[in-house]
Amino acid sequence: MVPLLRGLRGPSYTTRSVGAKARTKTEPIADPAEPPRQKRDPKEAQRALFKGIGRGKDALEQRLSKKWGGALAGVDEVGRGPLAGPVVAAAVILPPNHKIRGITDSKALTPDEREALDVEIRAKALAFGVGWVEPEEIDRINILNASLKAMALAVEKLARRPAGLLIDGVFRIPGVELPQQPVIKGDLRCRCIGAASIVAKVYRDRLMAELAKVHPGYGFEAHKGYPCDSHRDAIRKLGPSPVHR
Repeated sequence: MVPLLRGLRGPSYTTRSVGAKARTKTEPIADPAEPPRQKRDPKEAQRALFKGIGRGKDALEQRLSKKWGGALAGVDEVGRGPLAGPVVAAAVILPPNHKIRGITDSKALTPDEREALDVEIRAKALAFGVGWVEPEEIDRINILNASLKAMALAVEKLARRPAGLLIDGVFRIPGVELPQQPVIKGDLRCRCIGAASIVAKVYRDRLMAELAKVHPGYGFEAHKGYPCDSHRDAIRKLGPSPVHR
């Protein structure tokens, strides 16, 4: 495990109920001692990222690997949208010329395809790490901060230090002392980010299958905590479980 985090803590929050326990809204408290809120990477900068390097899924990684002087980790999260369960993130460092076929956004793959790729990615990766944040903390710090914290934890669990990070989305990870580049739709555009999305998705799906045994009746094994008619019907019938947000 490589020590990378420095003073990682989210903003202070106050919580107020919105309806029943099922949903909670968090609002930041102004605090001059807190770090500035994360800003989106400008769209102009995102467009410039891929200018002149082609459309290959390894093109950006190769360019920044040369610039930053070593192998990069792709970072992605899964579980921002569900009504229940943790948010999970993964960080993956792929070797050059790994020849793993089929890596893409995990949502575009079948469960069997994800499972097979997860095994291959873990076997061939130079390093991988998984981090997660539980529902209680998600309610306390909000889903964006929880997602960024899960990413930081995943990077912290890498067995080797990457030269930098390619991150799916528009935000950098606070508290991680490495060069970072957010990439919009990164799981489709960068193979290492796609690999991270697959590892995170498979890991979270397994967690939700286990939670289905502890909290039967909600159908977590099927919908994985995401909103759907059967899930909402179960909440109305049984009330929210301890792992609902």
